[in-house]
Amino acid sequence: MLESITKIFKITERKSSIKTEVIAGSTTFLTMAYIIFVEPAVLQNAGMDFGAVLTATCIGAAIICILMGIIANYPIAGAPLMGENFFFVFTIVIAMNFSFQVALAAVLIEGVLFLILTSMKLREIIIDTIPQSLKHAMAIAIGIFIAFIGLKWAGLVVADPATTVALGNLKSPAVVTSLIGFLVTAALLVKKVKGSLLWGILFTTIVALLTGVTKFEGIMSAPPSISPVFMKFDFSQILNPNFILVVFLLLYMEIFDTIGTIIGVAEEGGFIKNNKIPGAGKILFVDALGTSVGAILGTSTISSYIESNAGVTQGGRTGFSNIITGLLFLLALFFSPLVKMIGGGYALGENNIIYPIVAPALILVGFLMIKNIVKLDFSDLSESLPAYLTIIGIPLTFSIADGIAFGIVSYPLIKALTGKAKEVSIVMYILAGIFILKYIFF
Repeated sequence: MLESITKIFKITERKSSIKTEVIAGSTTFLTMAYIIFVEPAVLQNAGMDFGAVLTATCIGAAIICILMGIIANYPIAGAPLMGENFFFVFTIVIAMNFSFQVALAAVLIEGVLFLILTSMKLREIIIDTIPQSLKHAMAIAIGIFIAFIGLKWAGLVVADPATTVALGNLKSPAVVTSLIGFLVTAALLVKKVKGSLLWGILFTTIVALLTGVTKFEGIMSAPPSISPVFMKFDFSQILNPNFILVVFLLLYMEIFDTIGTIIGVAEEGGFIKNNKIPGAGKILFVDALGTSVGAILGTSTISSYIESNAGVTQGGRTGFSNIITGLLFLLALFFSPLVKMIGGGYALGENNIIYPIVAPALILVGFLMIKNIVKLDFSDLSESLPAYLTIIGIPLTFSIADGIAFGIVSYPLIKALTGKAKEVSIVMYILAGIFILKYIFF
C-alpha cells in the first residue's frame, strides 16, 4: 500500500517521503486549526448557529484539502478565508442589512462565476503573466505577512493608537509561552530536526498547559448538526444592485487573495518552472470549487490558505500531505476539545484574542520564506521597485490582494515611464487598469 501511495503521488520523484508528507500535513493542520473555532465565532454575529458553522468549516476544509491532494497533487490546503468572513458578516449582513441566507447565496453565485473564469483559464493566464520578480516578491511578502500574524498571535506585537503597533506585555503567561515555544522550535529548526515545527507546536502545548494558557477539557465530543446552515440560500435579492456589487467584491477579493497565496506556496516549494506552475489549472479548479462547496455547507468563502507554507517548509511536496490535513479536519469533528486545546484562542485583553501555541511556528515560517529575497535582481530598479512595493504592501495593508495591487499597478507604470513599455504584456496593463478602477469606484 505504501508503495502505491508513493507512486500515485510521485513522492519519491518530488524528493519527499511518506513520513515527511505526514509531518507536513499535520503541521499545516495545526497552524490552520484556529479557523475551526474562529469561523463560527465570527459568523455567529450574522445570526448563524455556532455549532453548525463549526461542522461546516471542518467538512468544507476536509473536502477541499482532500480534493486538492487527489486532483492537483499539491500541498495547498484550504478553509474559510480570514478577511472574507469578516466581509461576509460586518459588510454584507450588518452594514448592508442582508440576511445570512442572502449572503450565502452571494458566495454561491461568486463561486460559480469563479469556476467559469477558471474554466476559461483566466486565473491561469494571470498567474503566468505576472513577472518573475513580482512572483518572488509575493512569496517574500507573504512570509513577512505570516511572521507579522505570528507576532500578533504571540502577543509580542499589539495595537497602539499612537504608534499603530507596539511591543506587547512580556510578563503575560501567554507571551512567555510563545517566547519559550519560539526558542525551542528555532533550536530544533537550526539542528535540522525533521518536523521541527510540528514538534515545536506540541512542545509549546505542554508549556501552555503548565502555565495555564490552555487547559485540558477532554478528548472527544459529538459533532454538532449542520442543518441550521446547510443549503440555507435566499436568492430573492439577486437583482438588487447592492447584491450584484457584493458578488463582484467577493470575486475580486478571492481572485487576487488566492493568486497571491498559490504563487507564494509554489515559490516556497520550488514548483514554479519557467515562470509557470505545472498543473496550475487543476489547482485553480479545486480552489474555485471550494467557494461553492463552502456556501452549500453553510460557511463563508473557502479557498487556499497561506498557512500551507508551514507544511511546505517542513518538506511537504505532494498532495498526500494535503490528504493528511483534510483527514485531520474530519477527525477534528470528533476531537474538537483536543483541537481547541492547541488551536483555541487565549483572551489577552478585551477584543484581543491570540493563539500563542501556533504563533512560534508562523513566525519561523515567515523567516523561511524571506530567503526568496536573494532571487530579486536589484540591479534593475524597474523590476525591483515594484517588487519592493509588493513586499511592503501585503503586510502593511494586511491584505494579500491590496499588496499585489501595489506591484501590479506600479510595474507597468514604472516600465512605461522609463521607456520600457514594450517589456510589459498587455495583460499586465489590463490588470493594472482593473485595480485602478476598483480603487476609484469602490
